[in-house]
Amino acid sequence: MLRLFNIDKVGRLKEQTPTEDQLKQAVAKAAWIDAHDASDSERAQLQAFLRTALPESDDVEEIESSARYFTDNTGVHVRSLFLAQSEGRHSTATVAFILQNDRLITLRDGALADFRLLRMRARRGQVEAHSPQELLILMFEQKVENLADALEDIHRKLEDVSYMVLEEIDSDLENAIDQLAKLEDSNGKIRLCLMDTQRSISFLQRHLRTHPELQETARQIMRDVDTLMSHTTFLFDKINFLMDSTQGFINIAQNKIIKIFSIAAVVFLPPTLVASIYGMNFRYMPELSLQLGYPGALFLMLLAGVSPYWFFKRKGWL
Repeated sequence: MLRLFNIDKVGRLKEQTPTEDQLKQAVAKAAWIDAHDASDSERAQLQAFLRTALPESDDVEEIESSARYFTDNTGVHVRSLFLAQSEGRHSTATVAFILQNDRLITLRDGALADFRLLRMRARRGQVEAHSPQELLILMFEQKVENLADALEDIHRKLEDVSYMVLEEIDSDLENAIDQLAKLEDSNGKIRLCLMDTQRSISFLQRHLRTHPELQETARQIMRDVDTLMSHTTFLFDKINFLMDSTQGFINIAQNKIIKIFSIAAVVFLPPTLVASIYGMNFRYMPELSLQLGYPGALFLMLLAGVSPYWFFKRKGWL
């Protein structure tokens, strides 16, 4: 799908809905062309318009710096990681940006909250951008804001898990470990997006030297990213602490069970010894002829079982 946006006279981003006959002309005039899950025909149309081949999905996912940040006769190319969410878990998706003097082109697969929010704000007339360059910086600024919101959400969930692990009685510790693993994975993906944003902004700063106001915005974004990077480190430490605490409580619970079995084995061992002795099938055993031999043996078994229990209780082991 191709979404086309223009910048009006007062510097506000407006989405265009051209007809099929007007599409070619609208593409030529658009300040921002957003190719979201573009079909083969739409990609062919863009390639004909740009007079160059568009990157394929495998090319976009390349991790080498030279493949993610470069310039050519088409424009300035930036491929940046964005945070995505599906089925309750976070993932990352790469967006390819092509910045030209009079337009910005984005190529992406899958739905991203950052672009959905930007379109919603554009419909309300809340996106101010006087050039494609300013629009690109605005996208990264919004990306960092959304990453900050995601980190706040992780922190709130960590507080709930922390209460469950450290304060709740009979809490589900296995569920806590599962939640902590998911939060650690999400925090790692957010940190990866922040690191990628640092590289993207650093690259763009070298190509926006003629736009001092955008340079200042880019520096502010870099300061925000540095702050959020520190916050991800704090969250990693908190997650590791809660993970260690949860595993410690699980070990304590397991040790209590083993302790009960150990005490039971020690308590029943002496009576078992007495019963084993008098269960022997020898013909001559002195106690067999005693009238009180049977109750005496029972009493001896009871005494042999109570004595270890009393000893453990006195020592404070129970």
